[in-house]
Amino acid sequence: MFSGIVKAVGKVESVMEQGSSNRMVITSDISGALTIDQSVSHNGVCLTIVKVHNGMHEVDIVAETLSKTTFQSIQKGYFINLERSITPSTLLDGHLVQGHVDTILKCMEIRNNHGSWNMVFSLPHEYAGLVIPHGSICLNGVSLTVANLFPDHFEVAIIPFTFENTNFKNLREGEYVNVEFDLIGKYILRQAELRKSK
Repeated sequence: MFSGIVKAVGKVESVMEQGSSNRMVITSDISGALTIDQSVSHNGVCLTIVKVHNGMHEVDIVAETLSKTTFQSIQKGYFINLERSITPSTLLDGHLVQGHVDTILKCMEIRNNHGSWNMVFSLPHEYAGLVIPHGSICLNGVSLTVANLFPDHFEVAIIPFTFENTNFKNLREGEYVNVEFDLIGKYILRQAELRKSK
């Protein structure tokens, strides 16, 4: 479990195919302190550390994860938001995040407000019920608040600290991000669907 508060940005050093999976090597300020079998959020995806060496760490990305996340097109040189899992004593500064990505969404527009940024993302109809005005959403592992909601898209506001300390500063219009919708909202919607089907 995570909170969507990024602690470091790692750089992808290499991506190697291993059958149906990929092995990704990342260097970051926290890589040397990680341990094998530890769960770490990588751009919002919970991945297990399989190797640590020389200030780098390695993770395996299975076919299921590749098919549902932006890791299907990740390359050497890309930057990855990283967060270690929370503990019972961790301050929950963001919101509860599982590290289970629901889908990927397209960045449609980035507006520089000269002190903050507004980013606009697509919202397919099948996910519209999981987004509410001023609700929580996790994009690339970052806990954000929905600033404005429209039928087929939504906006988030990015403050300078978040912009400078995540890979949002590298995001470009037309690129995709990993999204995990609010956990509580997903359970509520699921219960509503089951009651409707009775």
